[in-house]
Amino acid sequence: MQPVIARQILPWFGGSAAVWTTCMVFFQGALLAGYFYADWVVRRLPARRQALLHTTLLLLSLAVLPITPSPALQPPDAGQPIARILLLLTLTIGLPYLMLATTGPLVQAWFARRYAGTPVAASVWRLYALSNAASMIALLAYPPLIEPATRTQAQSLGWSLGYGLFALLAAASAWSAARPSAPAIRAVPLDSVAAAEAAALPAAPGWRQQALWLVLAALGSVLLLAVTTHMTQNVASVPFLWVLPLVLYLLSFILTFDGRGWYRPLAGQWLAALAGLALMAGLVYRPNLDWTAASEWTELVERGLMPIGQAVPLYALGLFLLCMFCHGELVAARPAPAWLTRFYLMVSLGGAIGGLLVGIVAPLTFDAYWELPAALLAAMLLLAGLAARWPTRAMALLALAGCGALGWQHLLKLQDGTVEMSRNFYGTLRVQGSVSDDAPGSNWRLVHGVITHGLQYRDPLRRGEPTTYYGPSSGIGRAIDALRALDGGRPQQLGLVGMGVGTLAAWGRSGDRYRFYEINPAVVELARRRFSFLGDSHARIETALGDARLVLEREAAQGFDLLAIDAFSSDSIPAHLITREALAVYRRHLRDGGVVAFHISNRYLDLEPVLLALARDAGVEAWQVDDEPPAQTGLYESDWVLLTRNRRLLDALAAAGHGQPLASEREPRLWTDDHHNLFDVLR
Repeated sequence: MQPVIARQILPWFGGSAAVWTTCMVFFQGALLAGYFYADWVVRRLPARRQALLHTTLLLLSLAVLPITPSPALQPPDAGQPIARILLLLTLTIGLPYLMLATTGPLVQAWFARRYAGTPVAASVWRLYALSNAASMIALLAYPPLIEPATRTQAQSLGWSLGYGLFALLAAASAWSAARPSAPAIRAVPLDSVAAAEAAALPAAPGWRQQALWLVLAALGSVLLLAVTTHMTQNVASVPFLWVLPLVLYLLSFILTFDGRGWYRPLAGQWLAALAGLALMAGLVYRPNLDWTAASEWTELVERGLMPIGQAVPLYALGLFLLCMFCHGELVAARPAPAWLTRFYLMVSLGGAIGGLLVGIVAPLTFDAYWELPAALLAAMLLLAGLAARWPTRAMALLALAGCGALGWQHLLKLQDGTVEMSRNFYGTLRVQGSVSDDAPGSNWRLVHGVITHGLQYRDPLRRGEPTTYYGPSSGIGRAIDALRALDGGRPQQLGLVGMGVGTLAAWGRSGDRYRFYEINPAVVELARRRFSFLGDSHARIETALGDARLVLEREAAQGFDLLAIDAFSSDSIPAHLITREALAVYRRHLRDGGVVAFHISNRYLDLEPVLLALARDAGVEAWQVDDEPPAQTGLYESDWVLLTRNRRLLDALAAAGHGQPLASEREPRLWTDDHHNLFDVLR
C-alpha cells in the first residue's frame, strides 16, 4: 500500500524524496493508532464485542475504496507541505491502513487465546517474523515486477480488491476466535496487577520494561531513516538505494523474532559497538583531491565522501548490525504472550517517535543531516547501559568516547569550506567555496547532497560566465544562440524549470524575459542573496514558486521561445515532469517554433528512450546535443534533448555540427501520468 499511494501523490509535491519520509511518518503514526486500538480492544472488550466492533470498522473502511487521492487535495502552492501530505493520507487511506495496522497484534492475541495451554501457543511470536517477511517480499517485488507491469490506477484498483478479500478474512478470524469453545482473555484494568493475577494472567510489565521497549524501537527507526537519508543524499543518488536499508531493517525483525536464536546478546553487543564506530568513522572519511585541478572540478562536490563502492556496504552492514542489536534486545525483553498487544503498542510508539524525529523535527530544527551522528551516539550510550558484562560495557564506553570524538571531527570538517547551510522539507543546501578568493578559478557553488546545483566564479571579470551544464557548447547554449540567429535577434521569452543558482540568467539580454519555476523557496532565497546571476542579468527575471507542472497548468499561455526542463540530475527525478501529459502542458506555453529542452545528464538513469517515445507520440522532432567541453574550461559534460517542430532550427544545428537526431539502443517507452517506471531506465 505504501509505494502505491506514495507514487500517486509524489508529483503533487515536486517529486521530492522528503515526500516519502513524510509518508513514513504517517504510516508509523497510523501503525501506532492501530496497535493502540488492538491493545485497548483485547484488554477492555469480551471476545464477541471485539469481533463485532472490528467487523463494523472493516465494513466502514470499504467505503473509501479505491485508494485514489482526490485532485481537490492538491497543494495550492509550495508552502509547507508536511501538514497537507498528512491530511491527504488520512482522508484517502486512513481507515483502511488503520485496519491493516491492527492485524498483527490482534491476530496474535486471538491465536494466543484460541490455543492457550497447547504447544502451538509458543509459536505466537513467529507470526510477527512472518508478517515482516511478507512485507519484505512485497517491497522487493514492487519496483521490478508490480510497477513495470501495471498502471497506477490498476495498482490502486487491484490493491483495493485485495483489501476487500482481506476484510472478509479478518472478520472471519475475529468471529472464529470469539467462539465459545475458545478460551477468553478477560478484560482487566491496565494498572491492576491484582486483577491480572485473578484472571490467571502474568503481572503487567512495569514502566521500566515498557520504556526499554519504547527506546529500542525508536532507536531502530531513527537509525533506519537516518542511514537511508545519508546514503541517498550524501553517498550517491542511486535510484532504489532507499530499498536496501528498509530490507535490512525488516530482515533484522524477521531474524530476531523467528525464535531460533539468530541474535546472541554478547556477540550482538560487541558487533553493535564496532558498527557504531565504523559508521561514525565513515562520516569523517576524507579522500585526497587536488582542489586546483580542473579535471577534478566535477568531483569537488564529493569532497569528504567515501567512494560509493565502500560506503554502501559499510552503511548497509552497520545498519543491519545495529538493528539486530535493537530488535534482538527487544525480543530478549518481551513479556508473556498475554501482554503482547501492550508490547507491540510500545514498539509501534517507539517507531512513530523515531519517524517523527527524523521526518519532521529534524528538518525544522537542524541545518544539516545531524540525525545519523546523534543516533550513533545514542546507540552507544544505550549499549553501555544494557551490557551485562564489564568487558562489553567497557567496550561500549570506549565506542561512545570514540564516536563522540569522531562526531566532533565530522562537525568541524562539514563546516570546512561551507559558507552557509540551510535545511527544509526539500533537503539540505550548502553554499561552499572551492578555493581562496585570489586563486585561479575560485568560485562559490550550491550543493544539495552530492548534486551541484550551480557554480559562480568569484572573479568580477568571470562572474557573468555561464558555468557547469550551461556553457556556450551545451545543448541549451546552442539552442539559445540558434534561435536568436533565426529570429533576427529579437527579444526572447524563456521558461526555466529548476532555478539552481540562476546560471541560465547569464544568457539574458536587454528585452528578454526569463521566468524561473522553482519548488524550493530556500533555493530562490540563496540564488538571490549568495549568487548574482539573477541580479546581474540584463533580462527581466520572474520567479514562480511551486511545483512547475502545477504552476504551468494554472497559468495562461506564456509564449515561450524555449522552455528548459532541468530537474533530472538525481535519483529523485520528478517523473511527472517527463510524461505525455506534462509535454502537452509545456507545448501549450510555447510560441510557434518553440522548443522544450530537457537536461538529462544523469549517472544512473537513461532517459533517452523516454524522450524518444514522447517525441513520436507528440509528432515532434527529438534532437540530442551531447557536450564534452575541454577540462580547462571548467564546464561539465552535459546531455540535452530538444523537442520541437522547428525544422529551421534543427537544420541550422545540423549544418553547424551541433548534435544529431535522438536515437536510443533501448526500446522507446512512453511515460504517462498513469504509467512510468524508473526501473526500466536504470543504466
